[in-house]
Amino acid sequence: MPLFLIAQRIEKLESPLAEIRLENLDLISFDTKDQLFASTTAGDIYLYDQNGQQLNLFSPTRQGRLSQLEASWTVNIFSFSADLQEYRILDRFLNPLAEEGFSLAEINMAKAATLGNNNVVWVWDESDLSLKSMDYLRNLIIQSQPLNLIQNAGDLKVSEIREFKNRLFMNVPESGVYIFDNQGNLMRKLEVQGIKKLCYYNEHLLWVTDGKLMAISLAKNEILTLATIENLAISYIQIGQERLAIVSINKVSLYETPNWIKTLK
Repeated sequence: MPLFLIAQRIEKLESPLAEIRLENLDLISFDTKDQLFASTTAGDIYLYDQNGQQLNLFSPTRQGRLSQLEASWTVNIFSFSADLQEYRILDRFLNPLAEEGFSLAEINMAKAATLGNNNVVWVWDESDLSLKSMDYLRNLIIQSQPLNLIQNAGDLKVSEIREFKNRLFMNVPESGVYIFDNQGNLMRKLEVQGIKKLCYYNEHLLWVTDGKLMAISLAKNEILTLATIENLAISYIQIGQERLAIVSINKVSLYETPNWIKTLK
């Protein structure tokens, strides 16, 4: 499907509501109440309220950098570390509910993982270039989908995978974003490169490049330039219900979600 560039009014962000400073800041994620979870490069996870006040801290006994942090599910928080080859599921108060390694013979080198519906953990296994789904309650592989349909699959540098509205998105910054159905079958590819972290709002994928906040419609393949962002040192953005977060070095800037983003359908 070809991409379409749409001309529109370019907005600007107002002043932030709050700024969170955290040494060795790495990943962030909003929950459904706009609480912010933030991890450090050591794997510690901090919890902040929607105004940037710290509420809690989880520090694992076995420390390692997280490759994935997800709080957007209704009940659980999910984290995954490719360095440690393990994932963890916590409750909203950062109490661990499950902590497992990928010791199954079918998963030898998990490079990306994400939580899915119905007690599923999706895993990108680089050892055999397969996308696998695992029932984490039973520690059992449900299905394995080789990605041999993707050209040069062996060269894919997958940075993350994430489920969104019953589809699985695989982010390969050098190549684009691959979209799979809930059985792991490739549906299509978005020809957008350089996205550091997947960020969704309604049926749009948002990212920052060259000081601009961009969006692509997942339904129409239209690319929009939404706003200019003066801070060129930003790394990526995430959006909650009524909050937008901009991540730069050791800092998260919190904003009210602008109305011009809320108009995205």
